Amino acid sequence: MKKEEPVTPFGRVFLQEEGNHVINCAMSFKNPVSIESVKAEFKNSIFVQHPRFHSVVRNKNNGEEYWKRGDVNLDKHIFLVQDIDHGDSWTSNTPNNDEIVNAYLADLAVSSPLSIDKPLWELHVLKDQNCLVLRVNHSLGDGVSVISLVLAMCRKVDQPDQLPSIPKNNKKSSNSRINMCKMTRRLVMQIWLTIVYVMSFLLRVLYLKDAKCKIRGGNGVELWPRKLATAKFKLDDMKSVKNAVLNADMANLVKSISVSSWWGNKFGYILFPIYPHKRVGNDPLQYVKNAKEMLDKKKLSFEAPITYAITKSVMLLLGPRATFLFINRGVCNTSFMISNVVGPQEEIMFGGNPITSLRATSSSTHNGYISYFGKAEMNILVARDIIPDPQFLAKCFEDALLEMKDASTAASVKT
Repeated sequence: MKKEEPVTPFGRVFLQEEGNHVINCAMSFKNPVSIESVKAEFKNSIFVQHPRFHSVVRNKNNGEEYWKRGDVNLDKHIFLVQDIDHGDSWTSNTPNNDEIVNAYLADLAVSSPLSIDKPLWELHVLKDQNCLVLRVNHSLGDGVSVISLVLAMCRKVDQPDQLPSIPKNNKKSSNSRINMCKMTRRLVMQIWLTIVYVMSFLLRVLYLKDAKCKIRGGNGVELWPRKLATAKFKLDDMKSVKNAVLNADMANLVKSISVSSWWGNKFGYILFPIYPHKRVGNDPLQYVKNAKEMLDKKKLSFEAPITYAITKSVMLLLGPRATFLFINRGVCNTSFMISNVVGPQEEIMFGGNPITSLRATSSSTHNGYISYFGKAEMNILVARDIIPDPQFLAKCFEDALLEMKDASTAASVKT
């Protein structure tokens, strides 16, 4: 008999009562969804086979949690949802399927945590909207783990026997000799930037807060009623903007780092200051240039891995509750959080039913971003008392990208 698998350190954080963090992944389909076919697909999936998706128990001697294998009753995890109450969440008298699904996700974010008395996942079948909502406690894994799990049950539309593929960064090798002086300057720059950014992170957690603005909440904002809107983008438009502002010298300096795959919760943080008033003039591309200049420096430093190491050290020394308070304080001192996951670039299907949209959010105030099949969708989750019309904010994001695309096209023609 295999030994029980212990819950990862970060997984224990998300099992705390205050940190019961749930990832909600919505999959929209081209054709109607049958609950019987969904159960058939899940019957032989990892949700039934892997002990991590069975149940969690706490060791009475040391207080640590473990994943325990057991029987999974799909009838207690897969629910049919019909006749969703409209309430006062709609932006129009005749809401479309996206608005209905978003309102449903927004309600789940504050009203329906997952109980640790049973396996920490469930699936909601929104039959009238041709949509599945997969809910997974964050203790089971991060966004990359969850999307990998979803894709493992899908197949390519044009190749039904093939699993979806995720684009990878190609690490280019070079045989050219690197000047030792340049290497030394780069190392000094990395060390300096890392010190500055890590100190900024610690100060943010301990003391510093973003200035008050219209998108900032107050104490307990994570419990306020929510609204959700989706900003939709074309990847080709993003590439057009990227090509217009790409700095080749910095691109050669900052090489892509290949990271091995894992299952669990392993993530760091990057604090990204935004200066909308700084040297932009009438050029919308200047926003991107400013952002890229900052991101190049961030990628050159070791901010993300070190912030992960700091958080992990807090967990090992002080335990899961202290770690939750540590993370939560940093979150509360910032205005806007976003996490992104790269999805498949080809059309995929689940149970023979083509997927038209993939998007995710969570029970916290994170904003989720997933790319899929030539497009990208960002779910914007807000407290409705602070931002009563998040669809307007989503439209602003969409229009901003189009303005940048037009500017990049004009610059290309001029060149």
